[in-house]
Parts: sequence; C-alpha cells; structure tokens
Amino acid sequence: MVSEKKYYVGIDIGSTASKTVVLEESKVVDHFVLPTGWNGRETAQCIHQKLEEDGYAAAMCCVATGYGRVCVDYADKIITEITCHGKGGWALFEKDATIIDVGGQDTKIIKVAQGQVIDFLMNDKCAAGTGKFIEVMANRLGVSLEGLYQLAENGEPLSISAMCTVFAESEVISHIGMGERREDIAAGVVHSVASRVSSLASRFGISGELALTGGLCDSPYFIRVLSERLEQPVQTHPFARYAGALGAALAAEGRRT
Repeated sequence: MVSEKKYYVGIDIGSTASKTVVLEESKVVDHFVLPTGWNGRETAQCIHQKLEEDGYAAAMCCVATGYGRVCVDYADKIITEITCHGKGGWALFEKDATIIDVGGQDTKIIKVAQGQVIDFLMNDKCAAGTGKFIEVMANRLGVSLEGLYQLAENGEPLSISAMCTVFAESEVISHIGMGERREDIAAGVVHSVASRVSSLASRFGISGELALTGGLCDSPYFIRVLSERLEQPVQTHPFARYAGALGAALAAEGRRT
C-alpha cells in the first residue's frame, strides 16, 4: 500500500514580507515570498490559495509564526518568532551561534545551542534599527533597496545619530536639503542601522559564531559593515531570509532540529 504524501508548511507573516516553506520528507520542495501589504489576513488567504493551486493544502500540516501569525486561521499551530528563527537558523548553519535577525519592525538577537534557543533579546519598538528604516530612506532617496546599497558602496557615510525613525528621517531630509551626495546619505543610512544592530548585539553579549537572517541578509554591503562594527565575521546563507518559515515547517514536521 502506497502512503499518501504529507507536506509540512511553515508560514512566517512578517510586517513587510511573508515567507512560506514547504517540506516533504525533511526536504524543501517549495518556497515563496509575498508582500504582507496592509492586511495580514488577506495575505494569509493568498498564501493558502497558492498552496491549494500547487497541490499542498489538502495534505499539509501548517505552523504559523511572525508578526501576523494570528492571521493564519488555517494553521494547525502558532509558534513564536524566536523559537522558529532559532530552529530555522540551527538547521541552516548547523552550529552553536548568535543569530541576528533584522526584520521589518524589530531586530532579534538569539543564542542557539544544540538546536535550542537558550536566550534572546529584541530591540525597542522603534524601526530606526530595522529593515523598514532602510526601505523608507530608499523611497526618500528615490531608489530601490538594491539601488540604495549600490549608492552606499560608493559613498562616505554621513552621520545619522537619532534613535527614533522620525528624527532620523529628519536628519536625512536635512542632508538632502544641504545638497549632500546621495551616495554619502545612503552610506549613512546603512551604517546607522548597522550601528544600532551591533549595539544591541554587544549589549546582549555575543557567543559563538555570528549568523544573519532576515531581509538584510541579501546585502553583502550590510553584512560587511555589520562585521566591521562587531569586529567579527558575520555569516549568512542563501536561504537565511526564510529562517523563520523554515523553523515553522520543521516544527510542523515535529523535529527538534
């Protein structure tokens, strides 16, 4: 008798992007990302529709995590971001590490040992040290995120010292009004976020190797700046953006690592 296929789905509804990972027999068979938009519940339904169209929904066990996890009303279980990012980070890096997850609205520092979260720290409720700040500043400078990173690599960072997003944006507007080069402003934006993230990590205390997850893990420039700030190499993984969703899928599968 041939057993039916079973899919284990992890959904990470972030404040900016929503990631989905599908596992079959402990292997990733599908993954995709959708913009969260203004309504997490609508995004969750769009994800379910795609899972149905791709033939996973009828035979899936689903775990939801992230900022909008409560919006996934078809999930079999809801798990915190910390647990899922720790589990997913361990699966990707396969070593004890301090995982730095820079999300759209918060930054999380997670210590993982033997596949388990042993401690964590989240930033204050301000987006000045998150990916959202970079996104807002890219819009202010009239470029895409990729365009901002390209500008930054060719600039000398200007000081952006305000701890609040509103005041930090005012500093950027002031630099624009004074006719400063976009390259220098862009570099200042990236360096300011890296400075806030490194301060959080240093305050928490770093142990083991450093691993970056979240949307900013796709930027070699940000990784380089953050490594310089922390005076230690920061590694990442091609699948690191999906760490939370991967951890949720692993939880659905019932694995500990």
